[in-house]
Amino acid sequence: MSLARNVFVQTFFTLGSRVFGFARDLALNARFGGGASGPLMDCWATAQMLPNLFRRLFAEGAFAQGFVPVFASVRATEGEEAADKMASQAMAFILTVVAVVTIGLEVALPWLMPFLLSAYIGDPETLAIATLMAQLAMPYLVFMTLASLLSGVLNTLGRFALTSAAPIFLNICTIAPLVLIPDRIEAAKWAATAVSISGLLQCTLLWWGTRKLGVKLRINLPVVSGGVRKMLAIAVPGAIAGGALQVSSIVTQLLSGSDAGARSVLYNADRLYQLPLGLIGVAVGMALVPRLSRHFADNDHTGASRTMDDGIGLSMAFTLPAAVAILVMPYFIIDATVTRGEFTSADALRTAEVLRQFAWGIPAFVLAKVFTPPFFARHKSKRPMQFSLVSVAITMFVGAGLWYWLPTQNLDGAIGLGFATSLGAWVNVFLLASTLAREGAYTMGKPVWTRMVRLMIASALMGAFAGVCAWQYETLSQLLWRKEVAVLAVIVIGVVIYGVAAFALRAATVAEIKGALRREKGVAGVPSDGEG
Repeated sequence: MSLARNVFVQTFFTLGSRVFGFARDLALNARFGGGASGPLMDCWATAQMLPNLFRRLFAEGAFAQGFVPVFASVRATEGEEAADKMASQAMAFILTVVAVVTIGLEVALPWLMPFLLSAYIGDPETLAIATLMAQLAMPYLVFMTLASLLSGVLNTLGRFALTSAAPIFLNICTIAPLVLIPDRIEAAKWAATAVSISGLLQCTLLWWGTRKLGVKLRINLPVVSGGVRKMLAIAVPGAIAGGALQVSSIVTQLLSGSDAGARSVLYNADRLYQLPLGLIGVAVGMALVPRLSRHFADNDHTGASRTMDDGIGLSMAFTLPAAVAILVMPYFIIDATVTRGEFTSADALRTAEVLRQFAWGIPAFVLAKVFTPPFFARHKSKRPMQFSLVSVAITMFVGAGLWYWLPTQNLDGAIGLGFATSLGAWVNVFLLASTLAREGAYTMGKPVWTRMVRLMIASALMGAFAGVCAWQYETLSQLLWRKEVAVLAVIVIGVVIYGVAAFALRAATVAEIKGALRREKGVAGVPSDGEG
């Protein structure tokens, strides 16, 4: 399938997951509040820190990107049986490692929690609840490790639908206790338990998908074979490179743990700015890895450059307007959609100011997902690792400085954490792009730059409309009966304005869209007639 078709298939199912995820966040905030109404939302956000870190590193990051090139190479050169054996060995090794890590974290959490949630160090009951919730959610790490490998197998074979649809289980399982259990504390505990249950269900679905394709995976004792060593050589540096954003997020989470309510603010801001990253950035990144691996293996630099051009153009066409909308109307979006129950307008205002700082970094978060695959495809993952360390260092030092300085100016320190995260992301993108150009692997040509300018103009036109609507938020809410209707109307009209402007400026044409969606011929033994 074409790159665009693969991305759209993933985005379609991911969008379904995000819709359920949005419903889950509404239920969480309505039940637990934004910090001012009690500590439960801070407990929930803390309990999700480590599972989310590993999910983004493995399911959306380095393990998948390290496994896919090796699995695809073995399958192409040595056959299906050898590839299945290598995948089984990789599965046994990584499951053993993560199981040990998970058990260690389970045991250490009672001692770690006072550092992770230091704002409640004088409230042992809250720390006990947060610890239990984290322990209940921790098995999710093991399940998502297996799910990442199974997703890599399916993606290599050109099947993207199941891997994109599986995360829906997480949101459905979590929503159930929030709706069905009246007691807030019991609902919180069962919601954390549901996270682990959802991991088991995702693994079951993906295992079924691989068996249906005839892939024969076996659970054996861990063996560090040649294939496993090759995978680790790519994945270990890549875990650091692909996890720059996640490591930065953990740093901000640790700092925010000293301020009651700040953890909840960052959790909600993170969920909103991660939406375009999850819908577009991850989908494009996952689709690029197997495609670029084939191009570089065939020494087809023209095809690789064309694929990169398509990836950048496609990702920015969706990311730029989303970033602009979040930048100019964050309070409108949050107050209209999230404020209800225990989550107040004051919580929405504080979250909006932090989200605004994340917004200008959104294009960088997505571009990093596009610029990283060429390094993985060429088995050169150490460079992204080095760049990510620079990015993390900037985020840590700038974020910590602003966290402590801004309150002296009567400003929220959490704003500084958002600013530092976006700054670090742009530094990472600059280093990635400049290195690819210097090594002759990829340079953004004039057509790509021209398209970017046109997309920015179209986004600015949409942003001007959204900004006026945000300024007249209260009036619009009254005219359109409810604030939820008002924000939906603004989003729909904004999308129309952006679409018309993009076509008028020729940032996109009907012919290009048809060409991008056209089914390609099968390549390198990867079926082109799969689910997508």
